[in-house]
Amino acid sequence: MRIYYDLHIHTCLSPCASDDMTPNNIVNMALLKGLDVIAVTDHNSALNVEAVHKVARKKGLLVVPGIEVETKEEVHVLCYFYSVEECVKFSEIINKNMPKIKNTKTIFGSQLVMDENDNIVEEVENLLLVSTNFTLKEIFLYMEGRGAAVPAHVDRGSYSIIANLGFIPNIENLKTIEISKGVDRRTFLKEHPECQKYRIISSSDAHSLGYISEREQFLPCELSLKSVIEWLCGY
Repeated sequence: MRIYYDLHIHTCLSPCASDDMTPNNIVNMALLKGLDVIAVTDHNSALNVEAVHKVARKKGLLVVPGIEVETKEEVHVLCYFYSVEECVKFSEIINKNMPKIKNTKTIFGSQLVMDENDNIVEEVENLLLVSTNFTLKEIFLYMEGRGAAVPAHVDRGSYSIIANLGFIPNIENLKTIEISKGVDRRTFLKEHPECQKYRIISSSDAHSLGYISEREQFLPCELSLKSVIEWLCGY
């Protein structure tokens, strides 16, 4: 079976994302583009995951609960969970383990929390674009049994595991990596042959509605949260 996906989408909670990235706008755009499954992966927070999940459930779109965590090494890791509850719980842990720096909206943008009707219910004051106190290995250790952890946009020159560490460390439950939208997989693997042993996904890292992926990339698994997570875990 083939299911078409975009597993790296930011809502208006991420300061670098457009305020138009509301739960309903994201779900409707994903459906217009013919996607079967998406993941909400805001920076260091899951405060909009539940709202997007509620909207998507009514419209038949599968949502993978997620967070894009910035580790102590400034590596971005996509954390995907088996449940909204586990994702929100991890978000609370992350919030307690990151520096409290007040967001400057004129520089970084707003950080909006919304309900399933796109009403603003809160605005996060502390900046989410910061490194947490967790190392890369600690993040992968936490994710064991809770979901899948995937190094984000490993092809980039910043905030990626290859750029920041110089290599991909041998971590037992690291089975899948993400490359950026538009990066040719064959060219990437020629440049990084050491990555051939990993499963590779390619998502949009969308910060605006138009950048959400088209119906192009697919996973060879069943259309269920469990199947998607297990595929990312290498099962």
